[in-house]
Amino acid sequence: MPRISRRTAELGTENAFVVLAEVNELARQGKDIVSFCIGQPDFPTPANVQEAAIRAIREGKHGYTPSAGINELREAAARYMGTVRGIEIRPEDVVVGAGAKPFIAYAILSVTDYGVGDEVIYPNPGFPIYESQIQVCGAVPVPLPLREARDFAFDPEDLQARITPRTRLLILNSPHNPTGGILGKRDLEGIAAILRRHPQVWIYADEIYSRLVYEGAFVSIASLPGMLERTIISDGASKTWAMTGWRIGFASNPVLAPQFVRWVTNTDSCASQISQWAAVEAIQGPQDDAEAMRRSFLARRDLIVALLNGVPGVSCRTPGGAFYAWPNVTEACRMIGAADSEDFRKRLLNEAGVAVLADIHFGARVAGEGQHVRFSYAASREAIEAGIARMADFIRRNTVRAA
Repeated sequence: MPRISRRTAELGTENAFVVLAEVNELARQGKDIVSFCIGQPDFPTPANVQEAAIRAIREGKHGYTPSAGINELREAAARYMGTVRGIEIRPEDVVVGAGAKPFIAYAILSVTDYGVGDEVIYPNPGFPIYESQIQVCGAVPVPLPLREARDFAFDPEDLQARITPRTRLLILNSPHNPTGGILGKRDLEGIAAILRRHPQVWIYADEIYSRLVYEGAFVSIASLPGMLERTIISDGASKTWAMTGWRIGFASNPVLAPQFVRWVTNTDSCASQISQWAAVEAIQGPQDDAEAMRRSFLARRDLIVALLNGVPGVSCRTPGGAFYAWPNVTEACRMIGAADSEDFRKRLLNEAGVAVLADIHFGARVAGEGQHVRFSYAASREAIEAGIARMADFIRRNTVRAA
């Protein structure tokens, strides 16, 4: 039998989908599971966006588009991204992709060379595809620890200590997956001050949750002096308009846009034309549904944080954005005799029917930061109340047995 490559064998994955497979198997067996493991809106795509896609189908818009995307979407995305960030973005600097995720790889491939020691700094914990793509693209992953005491931002001095002459890219994610943390203007100004001393470093600003900010206004590092030309802004339709399955993302950078176009040509050819026309309507049409979703997520955030802070052995900071809670379960693990957060997660799933993700699904556990799990509160109020009640009961029952 021919062998597979080491590159493929060692490629990481997005563990939310691995856990989802476990959940689906338990559900198939008839077990009642309350799931908080998948990060996608639980709302339907707005009706006007659906209708735009149907019109595109009926009008025969079925074929390839330019690899960069249709002009109408590039123009709409340029206006949208510029307005959200308070900057000017040209349509020719915007590239449309099959979701925002491919631009992680395109960015790394465009600014690092394989196997020569080029380094990419990324947040830890963080979206697991950052680390897996850095490795598979042949660069060196350099994790940057997030601190609970800083509401899951990082210490700028930790960043400074990790920049070397080989650093080529810094990945920023705000609002952040998995913690819901936000890099505020003061954080970003500190980061920008450091980066001005290191002109060889590009910035990948993963801002897919830019419209889901609950504390203050969203701020992009691209809006700060000297940062726009070296920042790759990544955004998309998935989270704001509940369009995860439509696979539409867009990225902007005045220097790298032509390189991204070539990567799209070499991989996907182009994003779905039908989905592109739907995204035009999402951006330019009424925003009532998007705002209603944001209000619902905010109410759910307040609910889940309050409930989690009432669970024995659990403490949870209030996330500033996205739709994730990142409670500290260090004491809960001790109370029930769980070895770590992953042991806690497995027992919670199998004994209480509550599905969450463990911190190790988002990178190596940060030393001194304790044990955490991730809840996606893109779930109904009833599911949140039921799931947290089950978790509290599970800890109480097992604490009695461990005593």
